[in-house]
Amino acid sequence: MISKKNVALIVTGLTVLVAVAGLFTAWRWFAAYPHKRLSDSSEIVEIEVPRGAAFSEVVRLLYKNKLIEKPTLFRLYTMWEHGSITVQQGSYQFRRDDTPAQIVTKLKAGPKLFLVSVTIPEGKHHLEVARLLADAGVAPEAELVAGMKNEQWLRELDLKAPDMEGYLFPETYRFRKNTPVKKALFTLVGQHKKVWTQLIRTHQTGLRRLQGKFNFNSHQIVIMASLVEKETGVSSERPLIAGVFFNRLSFPGFPSRLLQTDPTIIYGCTVAETKSAACREFAGRIRRIHLLDKDNPYSTYTHPGLPPGPICNPGRASLTAVFAPSDTKYLFFVAKTPGGEHQFSATLEEHQKAVDKYILKKGND
Repeated sequence: MISKKNVALIVTGLTVLVAVAGLFTAWRWFAAYPHKRLSDSSEIVEIEVPRGAAFSEVVRLLYKNKLIEKPTLFRLYTMWEHGSITVQQGSYQFRRDDTPAQIVTKLKAGPKLFLVSVTIPEGKHHLEVARLLADAGVAPEAELVAGMKNEQWLRELDLKAPDMEGYLFPETYRFRKNTPVKKALFTLVGQHKKVWTQLIRTHQTGLRRLQGKFNFNSHQIVIMASLVEKETGVSSERPLIAGVFFNRLSFPGFPSRLLQTDPTIIYGCTVAETKSAACREFAGRIRRIHLLDKDNPYSTYTHPGLPPGPICNPGRASLTAVFAPSDTKYLFFVAKTPGGEHQFSATLEEHQKAVDKYILKKGND
């Protein structure tokens, strides 16, 4: 018969064995945890760690984005294996199939420089530029629009203009996500300044002509380039368009000096902050009330010379065309096809024939 003492020893031994087995099982489970995948998906998940975030806040971000399953266990593993860690501010990219060990390794390594590419096409106005940058994740749209009118920044950039319209150079850029607004805008304007410096160096004769014959300053050159940009998408026509505009400003046979370009009306009715009564009735198509509208300051049908500011952000080709316009007698042009090439004419009679051919006849077909 087994004595009570022996029974107690057996029970104690079994209890110890069970406890050891449990601890061994727990240890094996804990040892396997760092290498256990929560998902088989290779989807990329990006999280933004704010400045000064505590590790507990980072863990909450990971849990919220379903990158880890047990926040407390993840924190225990991290402390056991790595001690106390500080996660730097910035963007981190993880895969859904990252293990806890891989996640911690990425957190310790710090944020990587994740760049986004954004293309600003020629001829976009400042609101469209802001939207493109915002859609790419560069900076918030409203802050970009406000920054384009920041008087202090305009002084720093030495822009003699009420905003950055015309100077947000069309180009493909690479930015960090959540780039400071000032840095993003200064990059675009800086590219304009770079191209501008190159152009005035290579077009000294054209610059002297613009300053002498037309009394243009640098801002007026940009305004004219914006008109050229909006009038044609055909690169070879830009010098011809520029030539027509300069002829309208200088030929004695065209005394009104009205540039008569539709995009200026559209800009005044859709982009300008203050809109005339006629513009408030604008529904996407220019009507007679818009052609006769004297309250639209951008209308080049009712106001001679240049509009008060650029109507888009011109590229290198349009700026070059203003410095080196074609020397012709042309005073008129009409589009042969929407968005396509134009027919140029030197007289009103020739122009009317072209209108009959390409506009009126097409409307009757």
